[in-house]
Amino acid sequence: MNRLLTRSLLIRTSSAVISAAKGGEKSVGKFIVGFQPDVFQFQRQGTAALSVTEWRRYMSSTPEYKKSTPATDVSERESKEKSTAVDEKTKKEGNRAVVPSYWAVSRPEITADDGTKWRWNCFMPWDTYEADLSIDLSKHHKPTTLLDKIAYRTVKLLRIPTDIFFRRRYGCRAMMLETVAAVPGMVGGMLLHLKSLRRFEQSGGWIKALLEEAENERMHLMTMVELVKPKWYERLLVITVQGVFFNVYFVLYLMSPKLAHRVVGYLEEEAIHSYTEYLKDIESGAIENVRAPAIAIDYWRLPKDATLKDVITVIRADEAHHRDVNHFASDVHFQGKKLKEAPAPIGYH
Repeated sequence: MNRLLTRSLLIRTSSAVISAAKGGEKSVGKFIVGFQPDVFQFQRQGTAALSVTEWRRYMSSTPEYKKSTPATDVSERESKEKSTAVDEKTKKEGNRAVVPSYWAVSRPEITADDGTKWRWNCFMPWDTYEADLSIDLSKHHKPTTLLDKIAYRTVKLLRIPTDIFFRRRYGCRAMMLETVAAVPGMVGGMLLHLKSLRRFEQSGGWIKALLEEAENERMHLMTMVELVKPKWYERLLVITVQGVFFNVYFVLYLMSPKLAHRVVGYLEEEAIHSYTEYLKDIESGAIENVRAPAIAIDYWRLPKDATLKDVITVIRADEAHHRDVNHFASDVHFQGKKLKEAPAPIGYH
């Protein structure tokens, strides 16, 4: 009896395969995937053949063609909702990178004085200040020693190619000047930092003072970039000049810090002269007195209706302060003392 049932089932299976083949390759593939002969085994000990209900249950439980259950529908819906929420959060955040919260380094919400959200990442409200415009712009360190004369003549020689290249394009000149002026403070602060680590000694606050100078000069550059859009060859010139100047100044500071600071003091004197000429062109109408960039208004705490003239005025005052700091540092070295023995002018922009 079992043999007859087995033969009958095999005949029905063969006819099903033939009919599926007539329906196309897709039907054949579906049937073959679902058909596993091992299931169709009959026990010789008097058991009955596979029932129709068990056959349907087996065919419906094939992994590739299994119908979705309510549990899978819910999980898929939840994953879609999560991805949609992430997309909406990313849109709200803008282009800002969203990182996992378990690093615990996210910045708290920072507000301006008027209660609005602080919009700058490059500097904070406590980094802002009102420039001291009462500083004497006409001060000049008269070169007396040999090193002073070397520094003075070197700076005067460097001004010649700058005048030839930029002429009276003071916006571009200022942009180039700031890319160079931001280097000495960083180099000096870095070398003093390493010296403090090697010798286990305090720096007298000079590390912070020089790094403040470098940051202030960098903010000058960020402001000038908003006003002057540099061309490709000007960008290439900046890369070249910065690469050469950084290495030369690094070696110079290692060899003679007093000469290095004196050079920067004279560079700042030239910067004051250049910004004074810039202001003259603005006042004469040769350069349009446009509205001040928003970054400058917030950084120097300028009035909301500030103009380019106001920005150049505060930048020139900053350069005068840097002039004093570097000439002062050089004088300390010329007296045979270390910088840590003199109080550092922290916060003296």
